[in-house]
Amino acid sequence: MGSLFGKGFVYDSWISRPSSNIGPFNSIAAAPHRVKLVLASISTTRTRAKSDAAATLAADYLARAARYTACVAQSHVSEAALLAWLDRQAGRTAPLLVLFDGQGKQISSEGFAEQLGRLRDSGTQAVVMAIGPPNGWSPTARRRASLVLSFGQITLPHELARVVLAEQVYRALTILAGHPYHSGH
Repeated sequence: MGSLFGKGFVYDSWISRPSSNIGPFNSIAAAPHRVKLVLASISTTRTRAKSDAAATLAADYLARAARYTACVAQSHVSEAALLAWLDRQAGRTAPLLVLFDGQGKQISSEGFAEQLGRLRDSGTQAVVMAIGPPNGWSPTARRRASLVLSFGQITLPHELARVVLAEQVYRALTILAGHPYHSGH
């Protein structure tokens, strides 16, 4: 398993639920709820990324997202390898799998943020968001997924899809935090 966005990009920080109207400097605060986001991809080659610019941009968005939650980028050599890795993950709850595929459901950035917020608030420990193999996900993977989403009807190269996913994760987290990055555009 290698890094999805270049050498050594693993980001770790935590997102917490908003507490009541307690000021930020008050010593009484709600315990943070931890959720880890894993941005995974199926990449049949283990070589250096074709586009350093795309890898750099995706890594930048993941670094920004790390201000809000734990983010890890992973690459798997096959769908079977991803599913086997999921089977080995231990935790209070099983990782929730979200697949990205041209046949998936299209939702807005706000809808994506709502989905992440619901998962965070329900106690989900880990969400694995995976960009599929070139020929799409198998019926087995689709049955295993909690959600199958699409970036739209356009075709994107894998490296660009990784950038789009990383940016949408960052955007969703800023929406949940009330940050002005997302201004409805």
